[in-house]
Amino acid sequence: MILDVLQRIETDTQLPDAADVVIIGGGIAGVTATLFLAEAGLKVVLCEKGVIAGEQSSRNWGWVRQMGRDPVELPLTMGSLDIWRGMDKRFGIDTGFRETGITYVCRTPREVKEFADWADLADRIGMASERLDPAALARKLPAIARDRFKFALHTKDDGRAEPWRAVPQMAMAARRLGATIIENCAVRGVETSAGHLSEVVTEKGTIRTERAILAGGAWSRMFLGNKGVNFPQLKLHGTVARVEIDGDAGDMPVGGGDFAFRKRLDGGYTVARRNWNVAQITPDSFRLLGTYLPTLMSSWREIQVRLNGEFLKEAGMPRKWGHDQQTTFEKIRTLDPQPMEHYNRHALKNLARAFPVFAGARMTHSWAGLIDATPDAIPAIGPVKEIPGLFLSSGYSGHGFGSGPGGGQLVSDLVRGVTPTFDPEPFSLERFKTKGLRPGGAA
Repeated sequence: MILDVLQRIETDTQLPDAADVVIIGGGIAGVTATLFLAEAGLKVVLCEKGVIAGEQSSRNWGWVRQMGRDPVELPLTMGSLDIWRGMDKRFGIDTGFRETGITYVCRTPREVKEFADWADLADRIGMASERLDPAALARKLPAIARDRFKFALHTKDDGRAEPWRAVPQMAMAARRLGATIIENCAVRGVETSAGHLSEVVTEKGTIRTERAILAGGAWSRMFLGNKGVNFPQLKLHGTVARVEIDGDAGDMPVGGGDFAFRKRLDGGYTVARRNWNVAQITPDSFRLLGTYLPTLMSSWREIQVRLNGEFLKEAGMPRKWGHDQQTTFEKIRTLDPQPMEHYNRHALKNLARAFPVFAGARMTHSWAGLIDATPDAIPAIGPVKEIPGLFLSSGYSGHGFGSGPGGGQLVSDLVRGVTPTFDPEPFSLERFKTKGLRPGGAA
């Protein structure tokens, strides 16, 4: 469904011989990095194995939020929101961004404690988050079921955008600024000379460059593993649906313990079951079990572990290849997993209890995506020390649509060698090595 509605753009066909920077991957992380580098006057080439925003960047909920984020990630997400606010005017595009506010509603004592604690953090840093009692909540969200929720947290300057159009619009702006964007062009690897990156090898030819950014989303671990670099990344399967209702549930995105929705510009609503992502068991699940075990233990309510055909499928994928060989990136242009429809049914059932206007909602579309997750749910943004000249921007753990512009700004700053807009230390790939990971051995 996503590829049917995804905004397609005109892209380039001629692969340049050389570039100042090559971007590997055309999701929001790669496109925003391309955009900011092109704005700074660099000759940038972006290579995407499929189509721009064909994977998770167009399959997410479309939330742009700072509320509820990990304190370590907050400066990046708050800065990203500032970029979102000025993005359309700055580049003459239409991402569908609206500063609507976002509200989390809490029913159980555990949910109340989680967001009350976060409200205390918001107070300390001066964020515009407001605690709502049931009466205030009813005024803020007139369509909500009365007396069902005990507490809510509302952040008025959070917002939403349209995933199916936002990243393509950014890519169009980057091309107007001089960037070259090539679709259906998988990158097979990088070459080094005298210990430094010197070439990016694609299925369509080689580009001479001394700087490249890997923004490969769920594919980044496999790409780095071929060079002996261990990036501890797993994939989570998320299912989403579009529905139509007779009535109005309001303009702002709302999340509860077991549902989430947001208004869309096309008049429908994007809905999902919040806190229910599927971790499909693959060979990497065993390779990284020790690294992810603390996360699984602390988040067991939110992650459903499943064994299915993905195990054998990934077990059959080569983990080492030469640059003259066809790669998995060329065989699988787009990760397009099947939605789990019972999750959508659960989401709508839960949603109708919370917002009766959704009773009888008509599901028009459903889809799924694969979220690239790290053990601490914080992205890796910065240099890959084993390959000087190569930078990584990946592992956004479901936060990439909202915080992608900040990530693009940070990695473009690091590539240019200018003072970074955000502190890069919390996002260093090296942090995983202090947590028991070997520096290589991704295979």
